[in-house]
Amino acid sequence: MPDHDPASSELEDLKRRLEMYRLIFECIYNGAIVTDADGFITHFNTPYGQFLGLAPEAQIGRHCTEAVENSRMHIVARTGKPEVNQSHFIKGQNMVVQRIPIKQDGRVIAVFGQVMFKDVKEVGKLARELSLLESKVKLYEEELITLRSTRYTFDSIIGVSEAIRSVKGEALKAAGNSFPVLITGESGTGKELFAQAIHHASGRRLYPFVRINCAAIPRDLLESELFGYERGAFTGAKTEGKPGKFELAHQGTIFLDEIGDLPVEMQPKLLRAIEDKEFERVGGTRVVRSDFRVIAATNQHLETMLTSGRFRKDLFYRLNVMPLHIPPLRERRADILSIMRSFLEQTAREAGLAGIEIDREAERALRSCDWPGNVRELVNALERSVSALEGSTIRVADLPFYIQRGQKNAARREQTSLRELQSRSEREAIWLALKEADFQKARAARILGIHRTLLYKKMKKYNLPLQPSP
Repeated sequence: MPDHDPASSELEDLKRRLEMYRLIFECIYNGAIVTDADGFITHFNTPYGQFLGLAPEAQIGRHCTEAVENSRMHIVARTGKPEVNQSHFIKGQNMVVQRIPIKQDGRVIAVFGQVMFKDVKEVGKLARELSLLESKVKLYEEELITLRSTRYTFDSIIGVSEAIRSVKGEALKAAGNSFPVLITGESGTGKELFAQAIHHASGRRLYPFVRINCAAIPRDLLESELFGYERGAFTGAKTEGKPGKFELAHQGTIFLDEIGDLPVEMQPKLLRAIEDKEFERVGGTRVVRSDFRVIAATNQHLETMLTSGRFRKDLFYRLNVMPLHIPPLRERRADILSIMRSFLEQTAREAGLAGIEIDREAERALRSCDWPGNVRELVNALERSVSALEGSTIRVADLPFYIQRGQKNAARREQTSLRELQSRSEREAIWLALKEADFQKARAARILGIHRTLLYKKMKKYNLPLQPSP
């Protein structure tokens, strides 16, 4: 048996590799050419020959300018600078080409050229396809925005008064950056509406708007709600753990409602998370980083709480970078009719009605009310009026009884303190919800739109019974 010849084996291997390189070069789409450092053609593939109407083999050894009109292969060999995606006029049409110098030890030894498109029309086709894709992306972005939790935009904020226009202007400025915002105002003025509008108008609108009510979550669960927890962090924890609100708000906005009710012991942890944009899950050791924008809101006077030590000064200054104060409805009575008309138009539209009117006497009654519950109370009064309306015009007799009574006793109402009115309205609303829910606390809380924990606090505050009287 003859000995194996290593030289012969290497030669066969070299032949196979050369054949593979030749096949690769021949299959380059739309044509390819290679010249040496002086511009003489060393390789010319079949697709390029077919396009130019030339025999590829016959071009080997010719200067590139003899085979291809307007050729710049020899110029690239001289300059050593690549020309990528350049226009090249050949055979009466513009083509897109690239010319790449091939270097060895810092010296140009060859130039590779390729026709990227047979005709500039193909570029136009690609441009049209790209435009279509951009349109689709825009459509998907709009759909994504609607799927996020923000329902309100700046168009949702109704009002003609100078006060509300000024606040909207400040909020629009806030939408243009990512600084923390602190929204203050009485209950029912629309603090969350402003928060959502800022998020929706910001560069973060495609990402989550995550809301957390600091007053509604039990103290012992607040940290895990904010920062999440790892597997087995406490009894009842999910086996796979759970991300917190700050983690879910990555690239979006986290809205800390009722920030004044945040327990003092949680405030340093919140401050660190806001300043460092990082935190640890409960029961974990891994640092979680999240890029979020903070918007906080409260109906309390945080400045007063600073002096009593119920709210940390460093946290207050971190949150109060862009303060927004929403004035109560009684200080912008010009907005009452605008809000009322907008609500009635929307209600009529949703109900398929031609329209819902309101007579002048009922309008006067609504404008004269102090609305301790602000916009929320006004909308509630209108909803109650429309729900029992017979016909298409709201009259004084259709308004809630306390507004009718207020019309008759305006002088006496003016002497009553705002705090007393607010408390009385709140107590009445909770009592009515409890009766409607047959004292089922979870159901009553849903009717009121508050957390069950907060409902228990309010019932205790107003000394309301946990069960109906026998």
